Amino acid sequence: MIRVGICDDQALVRDGLRVQLGLVPDIDVVGEASDGEQAVAFARREAPDVLVMDIRMPVLDGIEATRRIVADPATERVRVLVLTTFDLDEHVYAALSAGASGFLLKDATPEEIVRAIRVVAAGESLLAPTVTSRLVREFASRPTAGRPRAELLTSLTEREVEVLLLVAQGLSNAELAERLVVSHATAKTHVSRILTKLGLRDRAQLVVAAYEAGLVVPGAR
Repeated sequence: MIRVGICDDQALVRDGLRVQLGLVPDIDVVGEASDGEQAVAFARREAPDVLVMDIRMPVLDGIEATRRIVADPATERVRVLVLTTFDLDEHVYAALSAGASGFLLKDATPEEIVRAIRVVAAGESLLAPTVTSRLVREFASRPTAGRPRAELLTSLTEREVEVLLLVAQGLSNAELAERLVVSHATAKTHVSRILTKLGLRDRAQLVVAAYEAGLVVPGAR
């Protein structure tokens, strides 16, 4: 059973999500919060597997709440899935940098939200289809975009660099296994080793690292 919390300042959104998720056999909604400060307290009290988090909220916004939850040893295992109306570039990058494991827009279907929760709960990361391209534009617009940090890759084997490139392209562990003709367990091990070597939390941060290292060139097709 996946224990899920919902944080949104709009009661109608919380009610809608609670009803939708309540119909899913393997998901248990264990509580709600209406602002970021309540979300942090809720995470400490209930330690849900996944906390569905809005960005723009009173008292404390979702990005700062995510940062506090991820940084606290008592709640660092809580996975944050950002679900928001706003897909502005700075929100995407800020949410991922704060430690969010996924980013979806509120126009996602109930099926997409359920899938995202399952993916994030399993320790992987999920980005809305528009998010990867927005990350590309974010890095392309930076003053340092022309000076990639290639040293990030020095600790990786040739195979691990190949895996990192595929992760940056949005492939799941199952898709990695199929592409590389290896078992799902082997694909997952490759990703875990890369995370450990680079000192990163999850696949969302691997995508960021791939662009920072120049492994993926912004604007390339």
